[in-house]
Amino acid sequence: MLRKLELANVGLLTLSVLSIALLITPRPAQAQTETVLYNFTGSPDGAVPESPLISDAAGNFYGTTLYGGEKNLGAVYEISPNGEEGWNETVIHSFDGKDGEYPESSPLIFDTAGNLYGITSYGGSSGCGYGCGLVYELSPQGKRWKQTVLYSFTGGADGGGPVGGLIMDAAGNLYGTLAEPAGVFELSPSGGGWTEQLIYAADTISGGVAMDELGNIFGTTSSTVFELSPNGNGGWNSSVLHTFAGGPHDGSAPVGTLAIQGYGRNQSLFGATYAGGAKNFGTVYELSNGKGKYKGTWVERIIHSFKGYPNDGSGPANSVGYSFNLYGTTLNGGEYGYGTVFWIEAIEAIGEGPRYYEWPLLNFNGAGGSSPYDSLILESDENLYGTASTGGSSGAGVVFKVPSPLAQ
Repeated sequence: MLRKLELANVGLLTLSVLSIALLITPRPAQAQTETVLYNFTGSPDGAVPESPLISDAAGNFYGTTLYGGEKNLGAVYEISPNGEEGWNETVIHSFDGKDGEYPESSPLIFDTAGNLYGITSYGGSSGCGYGCGLVYELSPQGKRWKQTVLYSFTGGADGGGPVGGLIMDAAGNLYGTLAEPAGVFELSPSGGGWTEQLIYAADTISGGVAMDELGNIFGTTSSTVFELSPNGNGGWNSSVLHTFAGGPHDGSAPVGTLAIQGYGRNQSLFGATYAGGAKNFGTVYELSNGKGKYKGTWVERIIHSFKGYPNDGSGPANSVGYSFNLYGTTLNGGEYGYGTVFWIEAIEAIGEGPRYYEWPLLNFNGAGGSSPYDSLILESDENLYGTASTGGSSGAGVVFKVPSPLAQ
């Protein structure tokens, strides 16, 4: 948890001294032991699990694989505890091209009825060579799942190549991002079908979008963080919150979906960049509403610059998670060069915001997975769960668990 540092026996310390943060470096988090829950083997069970996991109330995990399935065009899978301290994998849908192919790193989402929603970047309409991609729903039908294509992109005015997953608002509208032309789209239920419209156009899109409690949408291009705010007339106002400068003092090439913490003026956005920072190995950053002379603007703070092999990761390829502290994965770096799981501890300092300290929790060694492309989820058992896109017993990737420092 966020730990607050307290000053005792201040004696003759003045108020000006009290306003300075007490600089105490916390005890480093201990390296954790990885548990591989499942080794993918290729076809038909799936291969290259790039997407993050999501979980249901029963403790089952769901995700997608880039390859594998019956036609080697990707699959949606479920990982379930088998009651004997092991896990079983079940493919709940194999893509066949017409109903999508190659779901890449896009996460799934649940609605309140237990239906799953996702995207594939290819397949569906033939207007883009390999198909322009689509949005689909998977509905539980007893022990089986039924797939329904909600919208198939054509590559025309509606765009194509959805990336980065979906979010759903309280009215049941879906939002996601497109690669070509780059932008943000909205899908709205309409007369038994779905209506698509582009609500934001950009030069590039580098990840998914997130929505706060007020209905504002946040996302990233290859060089900026942007916000879309409802204008009250069914449209959206856009603004750029930050433009990345790269170099040793800023990140470059933002990745993944932003994590939102707080509300209104106390809101912060957390994200990662693949490059930039002190060693050009990527960063974790925070954007927050400025105070004093910076009021009315968003101020960036670099929380961590990755150092690379052998003592730190490099190249975070997806989102960071937030739960009082921050956590995520790097695609490369670490002791073996195969990537890491990292934990960033937030310690509240007197008179200013928290200070952050980064600890690598796990160095992937290949046998237990490599190249973790996705973000992590922190479950109520205080374990972190995720996937590594390659490595494992068959080289096709793994689902893994690693205890968080909260479990210590």
